[in-house]
Amino acid sequence: MKQVLFVNCCIRRENSRTQKLADYFLEKLQGKDGYEVTELCLMDESLDYFTDGFFWQRERLLADKNFDHPRFRYANQFAAADKIVIAAPFWDLSFPALLKVYIENLCVEGITFGCDERGCFGTCKADQMIYLTTRGGFYQDHPLEMGSRYLYAMSEFFGIPEYRCIAAEGLDAGLRPVPEILQEAMRQIDQVLETF
Repeated sequence: MKQVLFVNCCIRRENSRTQKLADYFLEKLQGKDGYEVTELCLMDESLDYFTDGFFWQRERLLADKNFDHPRFRYANQFAAADKIVIAAPFWDLSFPALLKVYIENLCVEGITFGCDERGCFGTCKADQMIYLTTRGGFYQDHPLEMGSRYLYAMSEFFGIPEYRCIAAEGLDAGLRPVPEILQEAMRQIDQVLETF
């Protein structure tokens, strides 16, 4: 059974257009045998960014190699997953800060990556990371788009060999009906699921 970690950062929840893509992806995945999905809804988590005592606690735990501490539950969960699916809207040229705080908590030497004399290397089990997003404008291959570019870099850092971004773009441009654009992205999801 393949363990799929679905990281949900659709902060508008049921009003989120990105959530519509994620729901479609998960519904189609449930129709395939051999997958177990665990959803981590970031809006329901009490995620902390690194500051003061929270930072120094982390440093002490790392020095003691106490990787089983609850503090590292996100990193351990992420490292053990066979597949990663992340859903977040395009937000201020990237994605909501909540997702960045989550990623900051994932980066734990000894769990999601290691280091030796040659440098850092990823130690995560997943062979694929899929990023689902929606954008009001057009930012595919645009130098100002930082969300997908950042997640691609993180997938490399974590040692995940395949990264794909499925983006429904131009939703607020008024050039095409929104349902039509979402359907187009859903067809891309169908293609990705053929080799997922």
